[in-house]
Amino acid sequence: MLVPFTELPETARIWIYQANRPFTEAEALEVSEKTAAFLEQWTAHGASLKAGFELRYNRFIVLGLDQSLHGASGCSIDASVHFVQQLEQAYGVTLLDRMNVTFRQGEYIAYKPLADFRKLAKARSVGPQTVVFNNLVANKREYEEDWEIPASESWHNRFF
Repeated sequence: MLVPFTELPETARIWIYQANRPFTEAEALEVSEKTAAFLEQWTAHGASLKAGFELRYNRFIVLGLDQSLHGASGCSIDASVHFVQQLEQAYGVTLLDRMNVTFRQGEYIAYKPLADFRKLAKARSVGPQTVVFNNLVANKREYEEDWEIPASESWHNRFF
């Protein structure tokens, strides 16, 4: 059951998939339509899941699930991963590789392999105040409060 992302409780479970490039406006519209269609039919053991999504900065697909009615099962999580894999193939993007870092450089959003981010930190091209996207947030409250944060306040701080 698709609901507006804003209606999900702060305890809603969150999954964030970052693209290695921004979606074009046309792609973003298609990705939104496909994600809405997927969430409309997303189930766990035959029960509809109350879920919503956001497409942030035409780059991050954020899925949210209100687990107060029904939680995600292994099969439903597998279905969502399969859906994201289909998006990767359809749009020629990487969404599932967690060994990359996305961060702000001014108004620009950069996406780099972890090794390259480490080199940038060593060269002081990025620093503790660089805003990073902490895609390890677990629920909507953390997403709203701790997703875009200075690197010094995230797991990225080990590079400084």
